[in-house]
Amino acid sequence: MGKVIAVSNQKGGVGKSTTCVNLAAALGVKGKKILVVDFDPQGNTTTSFGIEKRSIRNTVYEAILGNCRMVEAIVATKFRGVCVVPATQTLAGAAVELMETKHRAQRLKMQLLSVKDDYDFIIIDCPPTLDLITINALSACDSVLIPIQCEFLSLEGLVELSEAIKRVKKSYNPKIVINGILFTMFVKRYNLTEQVANEVKKHFGAMVYKTHIPRNIALSEAPSFGEPVMYYNPKCKGAKAYEDLAAEFLKRDRKLVSKT
Repeated sequence: MGKVIAVSNQKGGVGKSTTCVNLAAALGVKGKKILVVDFDPQGNTTTSFGIEKRSIRNTVYEAILGNCRMVEAIVATKFRGVCVVPATQTLAGAAVELMETKHRAQRLKMQLLSVKDDYDFIIIDCPPTLDLITINALSACDSVLIPIQCEFLSLEGLVELSEAIKRVKKSYNPKIVINGILFTMFVKRYNLTEQVANEVKKHFGAMVYKTHIPRNIALSEAPSFGEPVMYYNPKCKGAKAYEDLAAEFLKRDRKLVSKT
């Protein structure tokens, strides 16, 4: 049965979608079967895989509301090993509509159970909120990967998300753990970068990934071409960083398996 990883941070613009897309692509190249669930109404992950939103029949919105099966919302991509459950702006209303449904915090989990056996990893791109949509993602996942920028406001968001994970662990998902904390848009020469990085490492220790994702123009350009960066510009620093992240991610997963 596949592992489910939610990529989450309530602060926007920290590289959640970029990480979902490029980690998934890097794992796919390494021979893993990956399902990416775009759970953000902005649909940036859907666009970044070159999926034309106007041609989509079923999305994650239809799946969690019970209007289709999850398997009916899965779209194959041209990128090795990667499939996507797309999202459009219709997902924005789901938080309100779910309030009227049974098991409203676990609708995504219930749908993913039907496809978990088909994939090595299911990666969920969460919105920059802590509403019912994100609670569904946290309830459905085995672990949470937290991308952050090295800014002081990111520290506040990290603390708040950690508290939210504790609440979900208590109420809905006792097995949830933090997979790791990933520094994104990393510029080593900035003093602030070093200060924030040291502060995060002091509090979270081994949870912090050794791999850092640099600020890189190719990472910004790739979504407009509908490609992960390793397909758009395989020799750039961003592509190399996500290849390294995938290797470190798999190494962590093997250690976790050996402990259980």
